[in-house]
Order: sequence, then C-alpha cells, then structure tokens
Amino acid sequence: MQQEQQQQQQDKDNSTAFIQDALQEYKEGLGKFAEKMPHIARKYNAFTETCFAKGVLSQKEKQLIALGISVYSQDEYCIIYHTKGCIDQGCDEKEILEAIGVTAAFGGGTAMSQAVTLVQEAINEFSGSQSKSH
Repeated sequence: MQQEQQQQQQDKDNSTAFIQDALQEYKEGLGKFAEKMPHIARKYNAFTETCFAKGVLSQKEKQLIALGISVYSQDEYCIIYHTKGCIDQGCDEKEILEAIGVTAAFGGGTAMSQAVTLVQEAINEFSGSQSKSH
C-alpha cells in the first residue's frame, strides 16, 4: 500500500515537472523568437492580445475556445497554456471539462485522451498553485 502511494506521488511529481517545464520551454521559445524576429513577435503579440481582449465574448469564454482548439489540434504547449488561461480567468474544473467534452464530440478519442490526461494534470497543477497564492 505504501509503495503504491509512493508511486502515485512520484507520478504526480513527474506530471507537475512536465507541466511546469513545458510552460517554461514555451515562454523561453517565445523570448528567443522575439529576440531574433522582434518585428514579427511584436505584431503577433499585438494581434493575440487584441483577440483575447474582452469584447462581446468574455476573456473566460475566449480561453475556453482556445483550449478546445488546442485539444482538437493536439498542441500540448497550447493545451497547458490555455488550461492555465482558463483557470486564470476564473473557470472551474467543470467548465473546463464541459468545454473539452464539446471538443471530444468533434475530436473523438484523441481529444478525450488529452482531456483525461494533460488537461486534468494541468488543472490540478494550476488550481493547486492558485489556491496556494490566495
């Protein structure tokens, strides 16, 4: 029993490390791109900031849409990034999973596999870090 609990803790630690490492890699990659291609990076950042600004749709709704597209396209970096965005915008686990359920209606098993693994791991990671910071 104790060995099983230790294995579960090790799996959780590995998952946390993967989520945090992937988010860091993405941010570092964007930084390197911005250094090498500042004119493109500035325009891309301005474009995405405009797309995600509050409008007729809330920022929360936009993050849920982006997460669904990320899951459908199997983009692990964006899945992690937009799961964090959903949580940062106040989504709870049920809202995120409902959005992913809609995604799975279009994306089938591959979308569902991301929902029950990577999205759930990211929810656990970012929800836990959010409650620690409050």
